[in-house]
Amino acid sequence: MLKRILLCLMPLTLTACSHTPVSQYASLEPKFDLFEYFAGNTQAWGQFQNRSGELVRRFTVDITGTVSRTEDGLPQLILDERFVYDDGERQTRIWTIVETAPNQYRGQAGDVIGFARGESAGPALNWQYTLDLPYQDSTLHVQFDDWMYLQDATTLINRAEVTKWGFKVGEVTLFFRKGGSA
Repeated sequence: MLKRILLCLMPLTLTACSHTPVSQYASLEPKFDLFEYFAGNTQAWGQFQNRSGELVRRFTVDITGTVSRTEDGLPQLILDERFVYDDGERQTRIWTIVETAPNQYRGQAGDVIGFARGESAGPALNWQYTLDLPYQDSTLHVQFDDWMYLQDATTLINRAEVTKWGFKVGEVTLFFRKGGSA
């Protein structure tokens, strides 16, 4: 009996340990500078698909980024994200992101539990955080594992896996375009 349980749990353990290191992208171009890309206005279009791949929700995002420095002199990016969903719902998220070391980031937002952590190399950025996601009459704490890839000076692609207790809940796909509004 114990052997069967262990065999059933083995795939979960293996997938939980598999994570692509962002450093593998270090030699690729173009280099993604998070603060440079999001300074000013950016527009985005995205969708959420559940774990079976079914399209659940689409949205647009208007983003305004402001670069400054913290009191400690660290580079800081304030991202004001304004979402409009396909059902008419509107939401705002304001990120405060600090570069704590070269290519290392820490972020906070009102609906993020604790800190988000990020690392960039080459055209890629991996951004991980726990979101307090509205669900029915309550909220759920879900984990986001975002991978952003800079395609050219104005185009950024983001894929995020959303999990709860280590199980995949769905995916978010976003396309960003530098300049303008969505």
